[in-house]
Amino acid sequence: MSNNLCDYDFELPRELVASRPLPDRAASRMMVVDRARGSVSHMAFRDLPGYLGAGDLLVLNNSKVIPARLLTDDGRVELLLFEQLGPVRWKAFARPGKRTRPGDSFAIAGTTARIESVDGEDGTRVVQFATDPDLENLGHMPIPPYLGREDDAEDRVRYQTVYASVAGSVAAPTAGLHFTPEILAKLPHTFVTLHVGPGTFLPVRSDNLDEHRMHGENYEIGQAAADAINAAQRVFAVGTTSMRVLESLPAGPVAAGAGRTEIFIRPGFQFRHSHALLTNFHLPKSTLFVLVCAMAGKDLIQRAYAEAVREKYRFFSYGDCMLIL
Repeated sequence: MSNNLCDYDFELPRELVASRPLPDRAASRMMVVDRARGSVSHMAFRDLPGYLGAGDLLVLNNSKVIPARLLTDDGRVELLLFEQLGPVRWKAFARPGKRTRPGDSFAIAGTTARIESVDGEDGTRVVQFATDPDLENLGHMPIPPYLGREDDAEDRVRYQTVYASVAGSVAAPTAGLHFTPEILAKLPHTFVTLHVGPGTFLPVRSDNLDEHRMHGENYEIGQAAADAINAAQRVFAVGTTSMRVLESLPAGPVAAGAGRTEIFIRPGFQFRHSHALLTNFHLPKSTLFVLVCAMAGKDLIQRAYAEAVREKYRFFSYGDCMLIL
């Protein structure tokens, strides 16, 4: 296993980045990576039910993306809200940083914001609003920067799973974007909640993975979900967010409850609750690419990704998916 970030890199042609979703949510391709056989096969997402047997369970993240990207009235400053600290108090990232120093105020999202403090390590701002910012009418969906475009009305619907119900994420749990209500209704499933934080956008800045600090994310598991997970023969984590919830729990029976996790899953990690993973294709040198390497082995994942590039799979949030068995 390697702690060197450079070992988790790969070449990706820009044209393979899916900037828009397919018209049909369920029309994506699905690469199947079988760890026991060391094999890679090419299927469709609609083939997923055939890989579940008696006693298997999908665990999905029902967090809902909030329109958390805000622009000041003069368009000179952008805030990305990512954690609510109080009724009108948030943690946020800001661009450009030089215009958002402690004490600065500006008109934004139908109210006034004042920068309370700045974390010198990662640039996090604590922002106090005069009244609730009007996210629904004046906020933008925080689509990833690598899409290379502004958000639009389509993203309000498609950068959201059909089962999203608990508001709080600033990035979609993208493996769930493939599901339609009809497909989900046919599969045994349960929900957990993890509010996806800004770490999904942030690059790993250290070449040594031991030095990378993950942003904390809040999660919750209800009693019905805990019971279903404990009764399952195999647990299929739908997305790395669901897996981060499952693997933040101690070994043994899963208990209902809430918590906060900074888990960084990387090669050498001993999986306790996840037997399979459905996930999209991730950015090179990202914590999510490291996670899939931890589950399936770096050599097998790098071979699978090279094949995905050759076969012109669609990458990232609006792209195709991979099932690791």
